[in-house]
Amino acid sequence: MLALVSSVAASYLHLRSLDLQLEISRRTLVTREQTLRLAEDRLNRGVISELDVRNFEANVAEPASRVADFQRQITQQENALSVLLGHNPAPISRGRPLSEIIAQVQIPVTVPSTLLDRRPDVRQAEHALAAATARIGAAAADRLPTFSIVGQYAYQGTRAPELFRSGNDIYQLFGGVSIPLFSGGQLYNAQRAAEARRDEARYQYEKTVLTAVREVDDALAGVQADREEVISDQTEVNALRRALQLATDRYNNGLSSYLDLLDAERSLFTAELTLVQTEEQELGDVVGLYRALGGEWPDKSP
Repeated sequence: MLALVSSVAASYLHLRSLDLQLEISRRTLVTREQTLRLAEDRLNRGVISELDVRNFEANVAEPASRVADFQRQITQQENALSVLLGHNPAPISRGRPLSEIIAQVQIPVTVPSTLLDRRPDVRQAEHALAAATARIGAAAADRLPTFSIVGQYAYQGTRAPELFRSGNDIYQLFGGVSIPLFSGGQLYNAQRAAEARRDEARYQYEKTVLTAVREVDDALAGVQADREEVISDQTEVNALRRALQLATDRYNNGLSSYLDLLDAERSLFTAELTLVQTEEQELGDVVGLYRALGGEWPDKSP
């Protein structure tokens, strides 16, 4: 169940990432088509050459192909998510965009070690250790003497009418003791084997706990690093949007070439797609933290 929930969450987050990348590609396509129409108008007025127009025309092809590609990926991702949800492929209803989801996630600075007890592998290793320890006691008990007491009660008589007369009752009590003297060391070796299996189970339990701690620490470090990367990418996107605005103004006023404008458009498009991918990566690491902890964490960490 934990793996299924994690897979559904990661699949849905990827779907929302594709949605946002499709939106960016469509918006970029519209902007470049507008730029192309302006360039064609300037060509008709003899302000620019046909070479400039052909470069703007080629610049429209990139977001157009991305739109078609993201539409295909979205359909495939919806189908994959439908299978995870247990129904036929169908459109998936959407919720909040990635940026709003990230704003709602509260990442703990530290995680209580007691939360690791919820992990299935930790619980399994713990129960295996308890069972192996109990088997030592059973093996040790096999080496001890075994006492038995059996009682009987009956009637006796030489003739049938005398069976149930007073004084014809018989009480018998038998006692016995069984001592494993000649087992050839088999019982002793069985106890040693049980102790060895207990040690193996203990080491496996310790390894499982250490692995759980490492996975939680890796997930926390990944989320924190991704959050810093998202901030950096957002700063870059803001700067490139301003740079595109300035490049557009300078080109329209004849102060810079079309190459500057094309470069600004391409840089912004790439940066916006990178930002979305980084946001998806951060939320993917949040899902990884959820799985590493065996479930959600408290709202406030100690």
